[in-house]
Amino acid sequence: MPVSGDSGHYLKLIEGATAIRRHVDLLQWLQGDVQQYLPHDILLAGWGNFQEGSIRHDIVSRLPGVRSYAVGTDGLPFLLGKFHESWVLAGRQPHSLDFRNFEYMLGNASLPVSFSSALRNMRSGLIHGMRDERGQYECLYVLLSAQKIPVEPASSAIKVLMPFIDSALRQVTQLPQQQKPFAKSQRMAQEEAFGLSEREIQIMDWVAMGKTNSEIGSILNISGFTVKNHMQRIFQKLNVFNRAQAVSKINGVTFNG
Repeated sequence: MPVSGDSGHYLKLIEGATAIRRHVDLLQWLQGDVQQYLPHDILLAGWGNFQEGSIRHDIVSRLPGVRSYAVGTDGLPFLLGKFHESWVLAGRQPHSLDFRNFEYMLGNASLPVSFSSALRNMRSGLIHGMRDERGQYECLYVLLSAQKIPVEPASSAIKVLMPFIDSALRQVTQLPQQQKPFAKSQRMAQEEAFGLSEREIQIMDWVAMGKTNSEIGSILNISGFTVKNHMQRIFQKLNVFNRAQAVSKINGVTFNG
């Protein structure tokens, strides 16, 4: 095994994973001896077409308010998409991150004992995933912790345990929200309805989160002036006069059409 230590211990962990059938079983397994190798407070799982934004998700955590479809999880597919981009840039290998660099995407609202408030307490993360060649989509797993996750043994351990975490989640009974067919993604809806380019869609993602032109420019590594030019073209395509109208019009297509 690529992880140093007692191989018998790993075999015991793997054996325990094969018996998982319910979310509570998975939670108990992850919060048990797995913590020795993969210390974390929250497991975020996402699967689907990350390029198009058609993503389903699941959350496994013992923290209050941190549940798969609790209040505040509407923006999770967008956050998972950013994690996926980070993982791809890392060559689709286990990737450690400072979660505080992603906190700006959480917005300003944060109810006590909620998903968003729990995320604000996270310090570090570890990302890894798998590609389903038969289904032609990817599965992404993000471990988040209020403490720093050590690069080792976590990076090596996640390579060993990832197939079993993935298999366990596939065996757990799906939630009602996960059983519905994939809806047309937000990106596809925006492209078809308004002819927005990939860059324009990216910019509108950040506009919807209240970012200024200069902030969007810093995030996308372009100038604020370039963002302004993109915004003018977006206004023309949407036939609107300001940012609020643009966001409202796009959201109307995303949620209703």
